[in-house]
Amino acid sequence: MENSKPETIKGSVDSVVYRNEENGFAVITLDFLGDPLTVVGELGNVEEGEELTLEGTYTYHPKFGRQFKAEYCERELPAEAADIQRYLASGVVKGIGPVIAKKMVAAFGDSTLEVIENEPERLLEIEGITKSKCRKITEAYKEVMGFRSLLIYFSKLGLSAVYGVRAWEKWKSSAMGYIESNPYIMCRPGIELSFMKAEEIASDKGIAGDDEKRLAAGIIYVLNENAEAGHTCLPEDRLISKCSGFLNVSAERLAEVISKETENENLYVYMKKNRPFIMLRAFHDAELYIARRLAIMKKLLFDNTVNFDEVINIAEEQNKIIYAQRQREAINTALSCGYMVLTGGPGTGKTTTLNAIISLFEQQGEKVMICAPTGRAAKRISDLTGYEAKTIHRLLVMKSSNPEKMVFEHNESNPLECDVIIIDEMSMVDVMLFEALLKAVPITCKLIMVGDSDQLPSVGAGNVLRDIIESKVVPTVRLNEIFRQAQESTIITNAHRIVNGVMPDLSKKDSDFFFFQRLDFESLTELTVELCKTRLPNAYGYSPIDDIQVLSPTRKGPAGTVELNRRLQQEINPPSKDKSEIKHKLYTFRFGDKVMQTKNNYDITWKKEDEDGQGIFNGDIGIIIKINKLLDIITIDFDGRVCSYTQSMLDELELAYAITVHKSQGSEFDAVILPLLGGFDKLYFRNLFYTAVTRAKKLLIIAGSKNKVKQMVDNDRRTNRYTCLKAMLLEEAGESNDENAC
Repeated sequence: MENSKPETIKGSVDSVVYRNEENGFAVITLDFLGDPLTVVGELGNVEEGEELTLEGTYTYHPKFGRQFKAEYCERELPAEAADIQRYLASGVVKGIGPVIAKKMVAAFGDSTLEVIENEPERLLEIEGITKSKCRKITEAYKEVMGFRSLLIYFSKLGLSAVYGVRAWEKWKSSAMGYIESNPYIMCRPGIELSFMKAEEIASDKGIAGDDEKRLAAGIIYVLNENAEAGHTCLPEDRLISKCSGFLNVSAERLAEVISKETENENLYVYMKKNRPFIMLRAFHDAELYIARRLAIMKKLLFDNTVNFDEVINIAEEQNKIIYAQRQREAINTALSCGYMVLTGGPGTGKTTTLNAIISLFEQQGEKVMICAPTGRAAKRISDLTGYEAKTIHRLLVMKSSNPEKMVFEHNESNPLECDVIIIDEMSMVDVMLFEALLKAVPITCKLIMVGDSDQLPSVGAGNVLRDIIESKVVPTVRLNEIFRQAQESTIITNAHRIVNGVMPDLSKKDSDFFFFQRLDFESLTELTVELCKTRLPNAYGYSPIDDIQVLSPTRKGPAGTVELNRRLQQEINPPSKDKSEIKHKLYTFRFGDKVMQTKNNYDITWKKEDEDGQGIFNGDIGIIIKINKLLDIITIDFDGRVCSYTQSMLDELELAYAITVHKSQGSEFDAVILPLLGGFDKLYFRNLFYTAVTRAKKLLIIAGSKNKVKQMVDNDRRTNRYTCLKAMLLEEAGESNDENAC
């Protein structure tokens, strides 16, 4: 039972039960009117003995009883000697433990904190405190007070403690001054306050609508929003048009600010076909590095003109296999040049070709490393080839969280020890991740990129694989022959029909590809739920959690993932007195739920058997295995990587009984259910449909309208993205754009 009416309470901190240093979330016991009260919320670094004024609501937990959920926290330093001693003895100030704290309070009483702050030389009166120790205590106290003051400042701004923690990590004691002069600075990477919230604070401080600080932040906000949609840049005219309406200022004023920001190298201009494109620094640097690095590799990994046909013949005899002409071409290119793209649809023999390439490289004594963008993709290629594969993040080893970009142990100063690097599911690799990987690869390392260029581009910004193929800078072999065994799969044959603009065969009833016509949303949803809950588990033994995946082109609407997830959760994992749950903004998360991470988070730590690691990434799917209601903490198992989420982190989590086609990239599922009816026409296009179909390993069921299927097949509008990589690749390659050149 909860009381939704906000209340204000005051008390002193009796004990700190739990604290997350990364986001300020804490569980404390408050001495409130002489009785202990459990308080939870983003309270920052509160310590024993502090006086708190809290605003929030009372809640009741069946196991832990009455609690107070704090939304606002105002802090006062302890005033009385006993509380001061508890405060200092807690270890809040480095260099002061229980013994020194007791001596200090015995000497200075209620004035102890004033002495430390204003008369630190008097600490020398305490036995055991030397001049050196006195100086260290004073410096530590100033840092604690600085952090504390910043959190109080953020609280008065109406901002969560998590932003205060981030600001302190980024700017330390300078944070308050920076924010006072420019609240929009908090919109930058590392703090990530919403532009709208910064607008409120700036308005209260009287910052004008055409102020350069506001406009610069607004422009960067629009570029970041478009990066979320996959664009690494925007044409200047389009950017100005978007920003002019959004910020309510003239195009001329915006052009002035863009010019100044480019002079300060906060923004970059890249000319493409005589049209200026505006880029954020990180994307400009990433695409330019990729283009230059590939240009260097092109010169170093020149074709040695050796024909490996005889070697391939021997491999055929050993493996009792006959390679098709395109497969032989791919193997020859890999061995002679060591620098290529291998692309092709399902059933065209990419895995067979890749196995031959790996085996022959190893026979030459080359050390081969295989990686993929996601855990599921890495496991899949490992299962198919029999060789160990790692995610790119795991291969590079996450070093630390950096507000600006990913930081890995392996980089230009500490490269990977390998002779050949093979990247599978290359269509999923965004520009930032590819830049990081290239920086970790030795300059003479061979590079084999494998992927299906007809699939959707990466979730992150960029269109790397397509830009590389279309630039013709890297030798590319496209496999297009469907092998006999693959022809037995209707999923595969229909996938190739779709990608070639031909309507799939929806008539078969005894295959792995089924169509059910449903022309209203209610019957469509009922069928989707029934297939997941009973029909497929009963007919094939499939698990609704582990084996079946519902895909949708969209999040919104009656057949979008949000509504489908609510219905599927209710039927597959209904509420029960035996299942703990936590309510959040969009969903209620329940023990046993299937969930998905919706953005890259490099700070989340996880444990997998005896291995510790860092980072959970956009599109990772896991299962909730524990919920701690007292601490509001959810424990999730992401394919063996177990990690914890606090309440403030749940914004990055969604239910995953149904996911968008975009989020399914790089994954394969035994059974896929694809509801297609109504929705936004711009999302219903051919390569999205093709991507959805190729996610199914054993069974695909499409439910909905034949007209919608035909519309998607006929709509060859690809996912258009603004990028500069292709142009940069051509520029760095000069006039050498021969498709077959190494």
